[in-house]
Amino acid sequence: MAIANLQEKLLFFAKQKSRVSMELSDIQMQQLSATKQIQTKQQNFNNQLSALYYDEEYGYGTDEYSQQLELMQEEHEFEMASINSWESQLELEKENLETQLNEITAYETSWQKLLSNNIKIEFTYGGAGGGK
Repeated sequence: MAIANLQEKLLFFAKQKSRVSMELSDIQMQQLSATKQIQTKQQNFNNQLSALYYDEEYGYGTDEYSQQLELMQEEHEFEMASINSWESQLELEKENLETQLNEITAYETSWQKLLSNNIKIEFTYGGAGGGK
């Protein structure tokens, strides 16, 4: 009976590891998405800077150029800060999940050792008692 309880506990740990691993995978996909967003927004910003520089009405050399440039930079910095904040949050969640996964693995290992010891005891007891 004790062996069945230990095996049930090991199955519980396997289920928990699977759940945490899936969540970790989701976090990593979100991190990839954030990285892609940063690259896309940076490329768009570079294109806007180029377009502003050559704009006939607001381009380089006009009085409005520095104002337009400052507005664009402020907007870009806000977008980048927002994505960086999201990335930081994802990184914290990832670290938390990795810690949980390590904890579950450690528990699972200790329970596997306990199960192994119980099986040895059962066979030793059964083998010693049955031979006499």
